[in-house]
Amino acid sequence: MGIRIEISEEHERILHETWGEDLARAALEALIVEGYRSKKLDAATVGKLLGLSDRWDVNRWLADRHVPLRYSIQEIEADLPTRPRALI
Repeated sequence: MGIRIEISEEHERILHETWGEDLARAALEALIVEGYRSKKLDAATVGKLLGLSDRWDVNRWLADRHVPLRYSIQEIEADLPTRPRALI
């Protein structure tokens, strides 16, 4: 199953100029960012959709896109024992 978006060739050209050749990936990432920002997707779902292995990778991916993390103090405390060594 897939998603298909019909747009004019001119609009497609503009999008390619802006986002590069892999518009499918750009669209997926844009939907994921908006889904997380609007609280429709949680971090676990973001990771699953992107094929990321852990919460730290999800956090880095979101941070690279300037997306504020939704992370409670309880989640931080629970994750402390599993943090990468470089963060110590």
